[in-house]
Amino acid sequence: MKINITKFVSSIVVCLLAGAIGSIFTMPAIAGWYSTLNKPAWTPPNWAFGPVWTTLYILMGISLYLIWNTRVRGVKTAMGIFAAQLVLNVLWSFLFFGLQSPLLGMIGIVALWIAILATIIVFYRINRPAAYLLLPYIIWVTIASALNYSVLILNT
Repeated sequence: MKINITKFVSSIVVCLLAGAIGSIFTMPAIAGWYSTLNKPAWTPPNWAFGPVWTTLYILMGISLYLIWNTRVRGVKTAMGIFAAQLVLNVLWSFLFFGLQSPLLGMIGIVALWIAILATIIVFYRINRPAAYLLLPYIIWVTIASALNYSVLILNT
């Protein structure tokens, strides 16, 4: 497969931009509101979130590129589902950190998890490596969901 550099870079940049938008809500809350919450003992250290999410956004971008660069039926639908999960990703940051609501965050992250699973399923039908690249993402969001739930319970 020939690499289309414009599509490749654009795919990664779009995902990193989603992360940057989400960080607008996240960063101010880390040292403030989030630091005051009761969290489970297994909570990852704050410094780990940036590198993990950056890596995940890059993997998401590569996955998106593999789909975008494929000429088969269903690519537009798959990309639409991918876009929806990316919007839900940003929305979770807004709900949890921006609105400082673990409850709304929990609702948002469940919707995000379902959208990621749907993305993996449709990507798998088009390009299996593209689906496999999203597995670390759904694993991390599963951990984030458990953390969100724990924060909700511990602070209610």
